[in-house]
Amino acid sequence: MQKILIANRGEVALRIIRTCQEMGIGTVAVYSDADKDLPFVKEADIAHRIGEPPVQKSYLNVREILRVAKEEKVDGIHPGYGFLSENADFARKAVEAGFKFIGPSPDTIEKMGDKIVARSTMGAAGVPVVPGSESGIRSLEEAAGLASEIGYPVMLKASGGGGGIGMVLCENEQALAKNFDSTKARARAYFGSDEVFIEKYIKNARHVEVQIFGDSHGSHVHLFERDCSIQRRHQKVIEEAPSPFLSDEAREKMYDTALKAAKAVGYINAGTVEFIVDENADFYFLEMNTRLQVEHPVTEAITGLDLVKWQIIVARGEKLPLRQEEIEKQGSAIEFRLYAEDPVRFLPSPGTISEFSWDETVNVRVDSGYGSGSVVTPFYDPMVAKCITAGSSRESAIEAAQAFFSSLKLEGIKSNAPLFKEILGEEGFRSGNYTTAYLTERKLASK
Repeated sequence: MQKILIANRGEVALRIIRTCQEMGIGTVAVYSDADKDLPFVKEADIAHRIGEPPVQKSYLNVREILRVAKEEKVDGIHPGYGFLSENADFARKAVEAGFKFIGPSPDTIEKMGDKIVARSTMGAAGVPVVPGSESGIRSLEEAAGLASEIGYPVMLKASGGGGGIGMVLCENEQALAKNFDSTKARARAYFGSDEVFIEKYIKNARHVEVQIFGDSHGSHVHLFERDCSIQRRHQKVIEEAPSPFLSDEAREKMYDTALKAAKAVGYINAGTVEFIVDENADFYFLEMNTRLQVEHPVTEAITGLDLVKWQIIVARGEKLPLRQEEIEKQGSAIEFRLYAEDPVRFLPSPGTISEFSWDETVNVRVDSGYGSGSVVTPFYDPMVAKCITAGSSRESAIEAAQAFFSSLKLEGIKSNAPLFKEILGEEGFRSGNYTTAYLTERKLASK
């Protein structure tokens, strides 16, 4: 590939541009009016305006993105994550237009994007799935009957959902009745389908995922696990690798299961198999993310590999760069999602960043789409940066994180940095003894 269009914005666009520069590949950025002054627009070799700030008029405008790709005669399109990254229709149109889509096949995206189909496919392949509905639920009566059969609490989920959107915990029949119609409406608004299903809610659970890669030559490998259990409203806040909870025996079993899942769908390129893990370290398939993950730098930190480079290599039709036995991990890494938000009410806090700096002697990788003087607008996800610390041990990664947040200067907007300082001082986190309910149970927020 000589030239790649990046159908995304902000830090992930910059992340892809960096790897393309190292590989000698030209880059084409697309941007909305709200993003015209951001670093990714300036860093790309070529940048095209594609519309007004609302996503439907810019970053979800398939016709305009493909028009730019044709005009610039690019070889491939990288969707990043979010926006069109798991849109099978976009991937299919890109391929039909003659571009390499830097991700899995449109058919795989489509199949794994429907959570009910994904559950059925994995169950047939021998991958353990959480007890729940085998098809979409049509009525509240049907939902109540199934929930009673598998036992409360249950999770009501959008079939086309992802990223924690369209998920509601229902402790009893009254909660199910209260949330059924609103969840269907939310599913329709976000994913174009109001189909929902039910899963048994696993108490005191952890959320652990396995990074997988496949190539067009039939090879599949895993790149170890990431623990994503520190969440708020089912949204990941902190991710780390390796998981401080799993035993070596449990993690090896999880790796084998993730590879079984990848092979079941003939997976190609980067993907993630997500599991819910109970108190006994028994785990169940949650979903397969058919894209690069926000938290991929955690894996890069412990393996020394460039996952975007691997994506491009595989998209070119080449074999995976390494065999499973050649992939090694060292030390620990932790990622913190730094958001422009009120640290008490957890509401977005857009504005102009007057200063964004930190002690550069700290062992931290900061992936950000912003800098001092940048404007965080209300139109998109308010993540300012991903801050990744690493070390020879989990303790050293935590110490680096404490040093980073102590030196961080993020002025002009409110952020969730105080929340991270609080978490880092908590014994529950420092011991690794936490679940997905950690933040809720401790009611952690800025004092």
